[in-house]
Amino acid sequence: MTFLDALRGEKRATLESPLMPLTSSTLVDLMTAPAGQSGVSVSESSSLGMPAVWRAVNLIAGTCASLPLHAYQQSDDTRVKATSNQSAARLLANPHPDLTPYELWEIAYSHLLLWGNAYFQKLRNPLGVITELWPIHPSRVRVGRANDMTKVYVLDGKEENPRTDESVLHIPGFGYDGVCGVSPIHLAREGIGLAMAAEQYGAKLFGSGSMMSGILTTPNKLTRDQATSLKEQWKAKNAGLANAHEVAVLDNGASFQQMSIPPQDAQFVESRRFQISEVARIFGIPPHMLMDAEKSTSWGTGIEQQGIGFVVYTLRPWLTRVEQRMTRLLTPGTVYAKYSVEGLLRGDTAARYASYSTARQWGWMSVNEIRKLEDLPPIDNGDGYIQPLNMTELGAEPVEPAPIEEPADA
Repeated sequence: MTFLDALRGEKRATLESPLMPLTSSTLVDLMTAPAGQSGVSVSESSSLGMPAVWRAVNLIAGTCASLPLHAYQQSDDTRVKATSNQSAARLLANPHPDLTPYELWEIAYSHLLLWGNAYFQKLRNPLGVITELWPIHPSRVRVGRANDMTKVYVLDGKEENPRTDESVLHIPGFGYDGVCGVSPIHLAREGIGLAMAAEQYGAKLFGSGSMMSGILTTPNKLTRDQATSLKEQWKAKNAGLANAHEVAVLDNGASFQQMSIPPQDAQFVESRRFQISEVARIFGIPPHMLMDAEKSTSWGTGIEQQGIGFVVYTLRPWLTRVEQRMTRLLTPGTVYAKYSVEGLLRGDTAARYASYSTARQWGWMSVNEIRKLEDLPPIDNGDGYIQPLNMTELGAEPVEPAPIEEPADA
């Protein structure tokens, strides 16, 4: 049975179907996501309502999309950036007529992070060269392999008009079948659903008005008007910022009993804090980047080291996926795509200048190469390299320094 045969016989795939990969489009409908044990329906779209998920997706997608993606040519052992008139460089610099490169790749990374897959429609010029990439929402796509093992893409359920890699660019995330990536939100829906349920519980708890600040009691029975009057007098004298820390005086046997949140109701606060750590674990993000700075992290001894760890252990796998897929899209073996992550890996000013000084003195960086890393324009005679006088091969004759010319007498 081929993928298309299975698709015609089964309009909605299930977990038990080995012919369908574990993707959001085949398992979870955006509007009818099944409720988990928490009683909350979690889909790729609704999960963004949880602040920690929103922050995690925006952080990774925005950071990756902001990095420069260039086309390079390999000339012997030297990497040379492709010129602006080459088709590969033009595609990476302007892949969409309306979206900016940042906006396009932010959409792609958000699809990868939520659905586990990103899809693009390839548009070609009359010569067959790819000139534009149009994002396709993952919920519209179902993927499988034909009898000849080529990928087949069905858009919007139109199995009579399947697409192939000739017209569709597929960037899969982590997966196990060699076809599609796995939806992280679908697999972690119970943990995310617990966080969303705790948020809804807290909203109902405080929104219902059942959390009173205290109770005024008197030994005598009050009429409704008397009770309303006493309440208004209490609020006028003790409520509000201006009356903070004031001393209340009660007469006629009245007393005030302050109320506190019950322990069983206070547990949802700890539950929500724990779920932030769960989301950080799902996406591989240091908790402090999700604004959870209560606990220390083992990613490094400082914010700088933690940031470098975030780039190396979290962002690099995502960037590598896109680099290798875009390299296949360009001209494999001739041109390849590469992100510039130097800006994210730079240390503080003192550390950068110290490394530049070492690189310059040891002769493997020029002044203009250093200035380029600092986004500064090149200077005249800044492409030369230097080395210390004692940096010569063992046994070689020492190089005599050039004589210093005496200034001519006036």
